[in-house]
Amino acid sequence: MSAAFDKLARPVQKWIRSKGWRELRDIQARATQAILDGDGDVIIAASTAGGKTEAAFLPLISEVLDGPRSQGQGFDLLYIGPLKALITDQAARLEDICRDAILPVVPWHGDVSQSVKARALKTPGGTLMITPESLEALFIRRGLEIPRLFRGLRAVVIDELHSVLDTERGVQLRSLLARMELSIGHPVRRVGLSATLGDMGLAKAYLRPDSASEVTLIEGDSGESELRLQVRGYLSGGEGDDARSATDAVAEHLFANLRGTDNLVFAGSRQSVEIYADRLRDLCEREHMPQEFYPHHASLSREHRDFVERRLKDPGKPTTAVCTSTLELGIDIGDVTCVAQIGAPFSVAALRQRLGRSGRREGQPAILRQYAVETALSSDSSFVDRLRLGLVRAIAMIELLLEGWCEPPKPQALHLSTLVHQILSVIAERGGASASRLYAILCREGPFRAVSQAQFLDVLRSIGEANTALIEQADDGSLLLGRVGEKLVEHYGFYAVFKTPEEFRLICDGRELGTIPIENILAPGMLLIFSGRRWVVEKMHDREKAIVVKPAKAGTPPMFGGDPGDIHDRVIERMFDIFEGELIPSYLDKTASELLEEARRNFHMLGFGETSIVSIGPDSSILAIRVGTIRAVSLALALRGQGFEVEQHDGFLKVERKGDAPALCEALKRILDQEEPDLAAGAPNLMFEKFHHYLSQDLLELDARSCRLDLTGVVMTAERLMR
Repeated sequence: MSAAFDKLARPVQKWIRSKGWRELRDIQARATQAILDGDGDVIIAASTAGGKTEAAFLPLISEVLDGPRSQGQGFDLLYIGPLKALITDQAARLEDICRDAILPVVPWHGDVSQSVKARALKTPGGTLMITPESLEALFIRRGLEIPRLFRGLRAVVIDELHSVLDTERGVQLRSLLARMELSIGHPVRRVGLSATLGDMGLAKAYLRPDSASEVTLIEGDSGESELRLQVRGYLSGGEGDDARSATDAVAEHLFANLRGTDNLVFAGSRQSVEIYADRLRDLCEREHMPQEFYPHHASLSREHRDFVERRLKDPGKPTTAVCTSTLELGIDIGDVTCVAQIGAPFSVAALRQRLGRSGRREGQPAILRQYAVETALSSDSSFVDRLRLGLVRAIAMIELLLEGWCEPPKPQALHLSTLVHQILSVIAERGGASASRLYAILCREGPFRAVSQAQFLDVLRSIGEANTALIEQADDGSLLLGRVGEKLVEHYGFYAVFKTPEEFRLICDGRELGTIPIENILAPGMLLIFSGRRWVVEKMHDREKAIVVKPAKAGTPPMFGGDPGDIHDRVIERMFDIFEGELIPSYLDKTASELLEEARRNFHMLGFGETSIVSIGPDSSILAIRVGTIRAVSLALALRGQGFEVEQHDGFLKVERKGDAPALCEALKRILDQEEPDLAAGAPNLMFEKFHHYLSQDLLELDARSCRLDLTGVVMTAERLMR
């Protein structure tokens, strides 16, 4: 064994020997040296099943066992995980390590009995394993006990760090960590466990904003494991004797290649998951085979999801889970043979995380099967269908994945919705607080440093208004929970800052079509996809959660294989490189290769090889804007403000001049001449986060401009189009 092994506590060494390990992994040896030889913050980054958990806990547990301890010091270590199921999995691993060390391991979430929690609160010690939401509940319900429970805390381990870098939940967690250190009076070492990111400097800045350069990064060797991948193309809506449902064709290929092994099929929406799971189940019955294919998504019962996860871990029961993003994070489901992706993903990061589920066993390749379903063309097909945007996006993301790139977090956002949440939480924890104390805790010391004092006071005024009543001011000037604020905080749903996307009702010609989750900015004239069709937005009613739409002229929408999200500029740039290139990637099957060549021919036939603006009518044009979602939405809103209807697609805008709107070039010039492009004139929806509806319109616009809109990008894109 190595010198790193010799540094570990004897009970930990005994556990390692009992597992038959001949040596620590390289990442475990380096993490042991870094943690036991210093006291700084550490990020341990490696692929799924890279040994990150042991790399962190073997030395941390050793430090607890070999270091000075005293009665009543509280919990020694704090583990924060994103999922209850992940906490349950990791708790079993830690209990195994700590069995001989007689060190308590306390999983803490809704499925843990009250007697276990009461015992842990009475005599806290060992490792507390908890979600951000349950930690929030501890602060609110037992705020005065936080110093007693955590005063001896040595380290906090944040699992799946990459999953919270750019989220409201991640900001909530940073706020809780800052509040923890203020409550116990000393800094606590932070250890992040993460998948390898394109820019780990951003992860360092998240972990310790004031001293990111001092965070030690330990990256695991990604290894040279074999990757096998194929992109298969399918046409939907064709004619002739060979025409059949593309869905049936994809299901049959999955059935023929996945049965008898464990696999994950990421099918996109919950509706698609159910459709494909049903087709695969039917194929099993027709072939008189045992059932192997099961749906897995958040709308299904916890009991059903547990059943599927247990089957995946059972080596005697071949199982394929057809899922949304629910199985993307690090919950232990054992080794899978193949990851299948139906439709173009929205991010390279998600594709990388999913692929990391495959090829975990030594000597086994990682396998990715990508299915691209495109629409058969007709004489009146739209440019969207002719350019095969779904296929080209899938290829662009695979190319970036192979290069090791993935999306960085967005620039600093204000996160005003989560700020509202944390204001209420601190007031509840302390029984009241002054405005200056709240600003110091949350903005000066906490994660909301981009929020100025003037903006903070505007937030307080907004949530203190009579029609809001979240907070009120006492005679001594301190802020207390108001009538509505008390009801909010008392409800268990308050602890989470995230929420499922807001469901908006879709209305066409006075008839309700159904509901759809909205996560991106929409405005009249923009496009959305629902029930297998494209629709144009006519009116947005934010407060009533309703969208009035009309059918769009474009054909069948592309299939996307992930949760809706912002597509990065770099992905769009790579898509245009593919359009303008000649190389046919070797991983494309015959149909996908033909579709790519067709897309390139149409790209040049439409004129995009020579110009960025193509006229398709006296008042209609297609703009090749070559930017991602945020800049595309921003320019679309600016053009909407000039009197244009705008449809947004990957890297393109279709614009139509209405009424007395200026000519397109004149509109672009006006946008450039404005001191600040007017994006509000497009009447966009600005309520996305859980507490947005308590904020004023000015604050909503301020929050959107900090993370969902890009004024500078509008100017840059308009200038490029004018050239």
